[in-house]
Amino acid sequence: MSVLQTTSHGVVTDSVRPPEFSRAERVRVLTMTAAGSVVIGYAAVAALLALISSTAAHASFSTTGVLTAAAPGWLVAHHVPLRFDGGQLGMLPLLPTALVMLLVYRAAAGAADRLGLFEPLQARSVVFSIAGAHAVVGGMIAFLMGDDGSVRATPAVAFFGCAAVSGVAAVAGVAQRCGLVEVVFERVDPVARRGLRAGALALFALTAAGALLLALGLAFSWSTTAVLFDQSGGTIGTGLGIWLLCLAYLPNAVVGALSYVVGAGFSIGSVVVGPLEFTGGPVPAVPLLAALPEEQLSYLPLVLVLPGVVGVLVGLSLRDAAETPRSRVRAVLVAAVTAGVGTLVLAAIAGGALGGGVFNPVTIPAGLLAVLTFGWITVPGAVVAWFSGPRPPRVVETVPEDEDEDVAEDTAEDLADDDEYDDEAEYEEDDVEDVEELEEEAEEEDEEEYDHDLDEYDDLEEELVEDPGDEPEPESGDDSDEGDQADPDLADKPR
Repeated sequence: MSVLQTTSHGVVTDSVRPPEFSRAERVRVLTMTAAGSVVIGYAAVAALLALISSTAAHASFSTTGVLTAAAPGWLVAHHVPLRFDGGQLGMLPLLPTALVMLLVYRAAAGAADRLGLFEPLQARSVVFSIAGAHAVVGGMIAFLMGDDGSVRATPAVAFFGCAAVSGVAAVAGVAQRCGLVEVVFERVDPVARRGLRAGALALFALTAAGALLLALGLAFSWSTTAVLFDQSGGTIGTGLGIWLLCLAYLPNAVVGALSYVVGAGFSIGSVVVGPLEFTGGPVPAVPLLAALPEEQLSYLPLVLVLPGVVGVLVGLSLRDAAETPRSRVRAVLVAAVTAGVGTLVLAAIAGGALGGGVFNPVTIPAGLLAVLTFGWITVPGAVVAWFSGPRPPRVVETVPEDEDEDVAEDTAEDLADDDEYDDEAEYEEDDVEDVEELEEEAEEEDEEEYDHDLDEYDDLEEELVEDPGDEPEPESGDDSDEGDQADPDLADKPR
């Protein structure tokens, strides 16, 4: 039945309701998936060894021997280094690792489909079961190989190495089905999302340029390649083994060619190969290495044009990533970081120790390769994205012809209002001045009246002092005494 499903990351999809499994059924599906991915990978390694042993001229074939020899090969497919009496094999082929990861990817995706998983948290059971199974088997194989055998491995390294390789492949298998991709991209703005995609395409383009350079080198050195095949013995089994060895290390050679194209180069023992630096010396007699130049040539630095072209293409692809130049440059920086991190990881896993002879070690400078990749994409990409993309239009204030008269009338009204305001302000100032003048006049009149009253009082006092007999006689003696007591008080008052 078709229902609407709302996942934990907020995406509503119209899909079929997933089947409900009991706990026992879920455990059974997860166990079969984890065990099946281990068994299928081990069987593939054993079948490959059986094919080589059966076609070799002087090799003895036995089922027990093939199954026993497949154990170190299974560890090598999980990129676990091996130790010998003569040294350590740290430069492991990348093609078997890629095939094992592909098997785990399909197994994880199939388990997610069977269980009907659609939320990110539901992916944990599939990833942990597969990674745990590979880790346990890898640790047990390394432990059983012991420290006295001809081929040895460190159990802790085998445990975590197998868990990491199978875990990454399992996450990739359930990412799309459980919505992990949507969860990641929901937290990234559109400009950065465009940068991530451009960075992935840039990494692919640089890898393709390295593969093209390797193919051209093998084509131009085909005679040397044929001689190296003839020196291997000439039998079908030996030739098949050498061909499979070259095929297994082909991704490593492509990564070395990628480092050469970018300008970092690589080294095999004392031999240094780069577009700007070359130091000759002995190399293994492997037909795949026939593509190496025998000397420094004047036209070899021209390969540095390829990463510059890739940077320009990144800038062109991001010229419409945003409206502002700064945002487009930010997208270019995200692309450069993505490609740089990708080359860093590839260089770290492509090289390593190669025994204890003159060819040890095989080094691809991962740090220098990442920095140069970042620079080749950032500089030309930023310039192209800045100048080739759109720019925000300048805003110019213009008045339409139809509104000229209205604007003129509004301007006249505003001016008239301003004049009225000025007149009112002047009137208010005049009123203030009049009030101040009236207050001053009132104060002067009050002072004059006070002086006049004071003069009249003085005159009256003098008359009373000079002619006391003119005053009316008091009716009683008490009153006269009171009047006599009043006169000195009047005389004592200040004039």
